[in-house]
Amino acid sequence: MTDLLVLHTLRCLGFTDLQRVADTAGLTPSDAESRLIDLAVGGLVTRTSGAFGGWGLTAAGKTADARLVAEELDAAGSRAAVTTAYEAFMILNPELMDLCTAWHMRPVDGVAEVNDHTDPAYDARVLARFVDLDRRASDVCSALSATLPRFGRYRGRLTAALDLAKAGKLEHLADTTTSYHNVWFQLHEDLLVTLGIPR
Repeated sequence: MTDLLVLHTLRCLGFTDLQRVADTAGLTPSDAESRLIDLAVGGLVTRTSGAFGGWGLTAAGKTADARLVAEELDAAGSRAAVTTAYEAFMILNPELMDLCTAWHMRPVDGVAEVNDHTDPAYDARVLARFVDLDRRASDVCSALSATLPRFGRYRGRLTAALDLAKAGKLEHLADTTTSYHNVWFQLHEDLLVTLGIPR
């Protein structure tokens, strides 16, 4: 089960470093590395060394992940429930995209300009909209984690990013690898892979 978790985490993250795999999967770095090495021996993942190195899936790894996730979904009898949650997620997804645009671009005299974050009132309004979206996304996250427990980590990661933003670390809305937007993107990718829907 841990092998599936690590393999699928890497599938949703894409090419990345060990620490990010560990954090996302909820494992210690040593446990994550051990699993990654085993998966590499099996030809499912590969590691690139160097300053810009990291771990990534092989073509065989993507195929194996798709098969294992489909088997998990069918064994749990959860396809209908995950599909319903995905449909609810997709209702919210355009709003999240609009919020990220609003975070990066700000209207000035009727013209959209790069948001330099010198207008705290504007940033506060965008943050409040993120909070409202998150409140509504909570139902989707709850439905998913009740159906397949591995989805449960998304709720915690979204909450952590939003809490940091509310505490003044606003880059955690859409500008870091652990940002709300980035976690949301990974959840979207996870739903697509789980249901076998091409992006």
